[in-house]
Amino acid sequence: MPLIRTLLFLIFQAVTVVPFGIGCLLLAPLPLSMRYAFTIRWPRLVLWGARVILGIRWEVKGWENLPDAPVVLLSKHQSTWETLFYVAYAPREVCFVFKRELLYLPFFGWGIGLLNMIHIDRSQGRDAFESVVAQGQRKLAEGRSIVMFPEGTRIPVGQQGQYKSGGARLAIRTGALVVPIAVNSGHCWPKKPIIKSPGLITVSVGPPIQTANRRPDQVNADVMNWIESEMRRIDPGAYRDTPGHPAAGAMHEATS
Repeated sequence: MPLIRTLLFLIFQAVTVVPFGIGCLLLAPLPLSMRYAFTIRWPRLVLWGARVILGIRWEVKGWENLPDAPVVLLSKHQSTWETLFYVAYAPREVCFVFKRELLYLPFFGWGIGLLNMIHIDRSQGRDAFESVVAQGQRKLAEGRSIVMFPEGTRIPVGQQGQYKSGGARLAIRTGALVVPIAVNSGHCWPKKPIIKSPGLITVSVGPPIQTANRRPDQVNADVMNWIESEMRRIDPGAYRDTPGHPAAGAMHEATS
């Protein structure tokens, strides 16, 4: 049954993304706010399909921690689910920092390209981060929040990746607050295998972290400690064999 439901859900995604991708192209001449309002209907539709077809539900704790201002959201990353959720349901427009190559994907890439998010051209080397800072300053000035995943990639349930400092450095350079987010989506929507399972996903939003007059490693440590501690609170069964402090191990500052 999980396999059949997953296949039905994949068909649902494939069938719905095409008309939305075409719609995004047709709406390209319109203002960004109108394009954004249309485009986010697809991730909302996908999340609805995941609930109805797969039985994947969700709860959010701590939305009240989000200040009434654009911020840098630094989130745990276990699944594609949260990339859909943040753009669909965050209180204000969000921007992801993503590889420029994604813009070339048919339909999906066209949609995110028309949302004026922050893309990285890794061929620029060290200049790539300066481009992210410049783009980030513009997006924050427009009132949009920026979403980044400090571990860089999807992390299996119960594991902790190396927290890179790119998000903390971006927040410090732009003067934005950082808001950490813990999410345990990997149980229902794992990276591998593709089979998805019913269940309840918890998204927990932490209190804002100040960045003024602080070093990236300090901000990054606060982000890591809050997220990893919260992961063990909302998903204790996944961390039963993890010894010591919830954020045990050396915290490494690295480039984005």
